[in-house]
Amino acid sequence: MSQIKIYGVREHLDPVKTRMSDVIHSCVVDALSFPQDKRAHRFFPLDREDFYYPAGRTERYTILEISMFEGRSVEAKKHLIRLLFERMQAELGLDPADLEITITETPKHNWGFRGQPGDEIGLNYKVEV
Repeated sequence: MSQIKIYGVREHLDPVKTRMSDVIHSCVVDALSFPQDKRAHRFFPLDREDFYYPAGRTERYTILEISMFEGRSVEAKKHLIRLLFERMQAELGLDPADLEITITETPKHNWGFRGQPGDEIGLNYKVEV
């Protein structure tokens, strides 16, 4: 299970949302062996006056917050991060300096979906990759 929040300046984020979601999902599928039909992305396009970002970044600065079950290896998470930097630059022209990624992991029992706690639901994919 994973959920991804994407934050950026509205004028730069809105035109690429669909393509960015596809790129992000391809990285999650390849790095974490995620099923093709599992995608939970939410975009938060912000007005310029609502989004402060560090010096040395451009208005294309984008933040990805990835929340997922614990259990993936360090190598798998690093692979995901590297793929995101690589593909976001190659496919969207987003400079790595303008992309920030955080991964937050929580135990399955801290999730609730399909009417049950996450640790009581049978998944059709492996979390331990």
